[in-house]
Amino acid sequence: MTGVSGGAGELPVPRAVVPPAERGATRIADRVVAKVAARAAREAVGPLHPEAARPYATVVVHHGTVHVRVHLELPYPCDVGARCGQVRHQVVRRIRALVGMAVPEVAVQVERLHLTAEYGARHGRTR
Repeated sequence: MTGVSGGAGELPVPRAVVPPAERGATRIADRVVAKVAARAAREAVGPLHPEAARPYATVVVHHGTVHVRVHLELPYPCDVGARCGQVRHQVVRRIRALVGMAVPEVAVQVERLHLTAEYGARHGRTR
């Protein structure tokens, strides 16, 4: 019985070896890239105020480049510019390392500032 597979004593048919570049492509969903960016923003911001929402991100992926917009809430007082710079740096670093895409733009949008307890107590402010 030649030509029938699965028979006892039959040798497997060798398959043609396809070069890696011709095997296909890996596509990473936009929502995965957005989750990586949001996680990186959380890492850069540090501990959140108890009432603060977690950072989230929206992304636009086009031909291997990612444009990111991160939305976050920060404690007050803080150096808002420096914190946003830290977020931008961490988001770019993580996306390049984990996803392998270029990140020409990271826009950080501060949605809300949360008054810290010690600042409010020192300045006579209450909620």
